[in-house]
Amino acid sequence: MAAVSSQANAEAVVVDSVEKRFGAVHALQGVSFAAPEGSVLGVLGPNGAGKTTTVSVLSTLVRPDAGHASVAGFDVVRDAAAVRASIMLTGQYAALDDLLTGRENLVLFGRLLGLGHKGSRRRADELLAQFELEDAADRRVGQYSGGMRRRIDIACGLVRLPKVVFLDEPTTGLDPVSRQAVWSLVRGLRHDGVTVLLTTQYLEEADVLSDNIIVIDKGRVIAEGTADDLKSRSGPSYCEVVPVDTANVAAVARMLASFGTVAISDSGDRVSVPAPDGPSTLAAALGRITDAGIELVDIALRRPSLDEVFVKLTRPAAEADARAVDA
Repeated sequence: MAAVSSQANAEAVVVDSVEKRFGAVHALQGVSFAAPEGSVLGVLGPNGAGKTTTVSVLSTLVRPDAGHASVAGFDVVRDAAAVRASIMLTGQYAALDDLLTGRENLVLFGRLLGLGHKGSRRRADELLAQFELEDAADRRVGQYSGGMRRRIDIACGLVRLPKVVFLDEPTTGLDPVSRQAVWSLVRGLRHDGVTVLLTTQYLEEADVLSDNIIVIDKGRVIAEGTADDLKSRSGPSYCEVVPVDTANVAAVARMLASFGTVAISDSGDRVSVPAPDGPSTLAAALGRITDAGIELVDIALRRPSLDEVFVKLTRPAAEADARAVDA
């Protein structure tokens, strides 16, 4: 098996102009990106954007039609077996045997990976403790909650610590507590030097966990950068003011108009104004409102959210499709 050049080994995942068609559907159209070793790359995009197809190519489940990709230094086409030996893939639905206990599932995976009977049981005990599943270790997985199933599924993929982990929407359908538990697992993987590709539709998830983010839409990478880089595309920070009495919203808007374009929320209960000077703008706005004797529920300095970035980036394509249909 031939690994790619040592220079490329600093990047755990390299995707270069990858294309993939399924009949008339052009699922990937020249996708390119890279993920350094020991980092978390968030992969965002609407349904059908190409996120899962990208993961399928990188995990050797789907062969690309054009372009090149490598994982852990191995080409996904020429060295598919070496790639599979270096990765862990967890999809949206846990691939477990519901009739076996959590411990039995872990031991089974260990035996399949050649750890032997004693080695498999020892590794199962370690993972049950790490994933806080000791109390449920001897309960059948079919009786697990959604969050517990997700944890044991990820644990099974870590029987042998991989170099790269693909998490394809791992928190879909989970409650907030279970989602936080998965987030902790992702942070732990990064701490251990494992590279994680996280596809998700939860913008907060990508914001909190990712070192870098790519946005895929219609089979193309349309944006890339840190969460802060992407947020900056939706404009600067802004000051948000919420009066106690909504009857004062118009007055607040007038007195803040000199700061720039004022926006009143759809709910009509708050005013937003650009804050290019950050805290100084906030202090000046508060001074004007206080001098006018208007009571506030809240006044704060805010930044564009990743949700706003996502909508701004993907809306043009959706609107173009709508125009094409109308035509």
